[in-house]
Amino acid sequence: MKILITGGAGFIGSALIRYIIAHTQDTVINVDKLSYAGNLASLQMVSQHTRYVFEKVDIINREALDRLFQTYCPDAVIHLAAESHVDRSIHQADAFIQTNIVGTYTLLEASRAYWELLPTVQKQSFRFLHISTDEVFGDLKQSQQLFTEYSPYQPSSPYSASKAASDHLVNAWYRTYGLPILLTNCSNNYGPYQFPEKLIPLMILNAIQGKTLPIYGDGQQIRDWLYVDDHIRALYLVLTQGKVGERYNIGAHQEMSNLEVVKAICTLLEELVPHKPVGVKYYQDLIQFVQDRPGHDSHYAIDAHKLHHTLGWSPQETFSSGIRKTVLWYLHHTAWWKAIVEGTYQMTSQNH
Repeated sequence: MKILITGGAGFIGSALIRYIIAHTQDTVINVDKLSYAGNLASLQMVSQHTRYVFEKVDIINREALDRLFQTYCPDAVIHLAAESHVDRSIHQADAFIQTNIVGTYTLLEASRAYWELLPTVQKQSFRFLHISTDEVFGDLKQSQQLFTEYSPYQPSSPYSASKAASDHLVNAWYRTYGLPILLTNCSNNYGPYQFPEKLIPLMILNAIQGKTLPIYGDGQQIRDWLYVDDHIRALYLVLTQGKVGERYNIGAHQEMSNLEVVKAICTLLEELVPHKPVGVKYYQDLIQFVQDRPGHDSHYAIDAHKLHHTLGWSPQETFSSGIRKTVLWYLHHTAWWKAIVEGTYQMTSQNH
């Protein structure tokens, strides 16, 4: 296949591209506007590959998208491009409305215009896979067991509201125009190459630099943690074997509070980096509780049984194995994260 991937220079997108180039014979067209979180260094190992091409394009630009479809004639679109940092959405929602809603609409229309003119066989095999989040479901109430594919939408933040809107647009383009869509909602991803503003890399890097480890509120917010490589295996499976028009939840059933996650990182660092920064006796001493985020959801948890029973997917990593791999990766790839930390991003906020 020829797969057009939006947001391919981001955390999940770059992991997906590395996987496709390494494990399939597919060609990838990486479409990314390279906003602050887009990083081509995450794709260095595939950048010269004959089955990979990069196009710096903003998905809001319809003319540029039409050119891409005409030039590359993709067999599928995987839509990952999104503003994704909750804190940023609270302080400046405009970019989230533009990219996540207007951008998704523009991409849907460009895809539809292209798809409608395809010969019958290619038209039937074309797929538009939209990647979303469990945050569209809002806060998991005590009476609820887990988020399912049928859970009502109750987004809490400007970020999750913009993703909920994009999900509705994708479903509408299927119902109204017949565009062959697939939709996934995933839990919290973590792993190598994640931008340092997110909770896990922020805590790893702050700790080894002797900086405070800021945790919102009491740190009891619970999330289902999904290792990124497990997620991208699921995405490729949904793309190639999923049923058109269907939604699939992707989660690892690894629920932990934010405080538990940070303590697990500290325990690992005690083992892996025993020579601490000056003035630090124990990494856990760096934990500092800070004022909670407005509208902060207390609990997310996903039911991924549909994906398991219909397509045979299950996560390969536990949180214990995944977090060890993640910490080791950041310890061994200082050049990657230092370029970010010393450049455009000051690591003053977190997201989980």
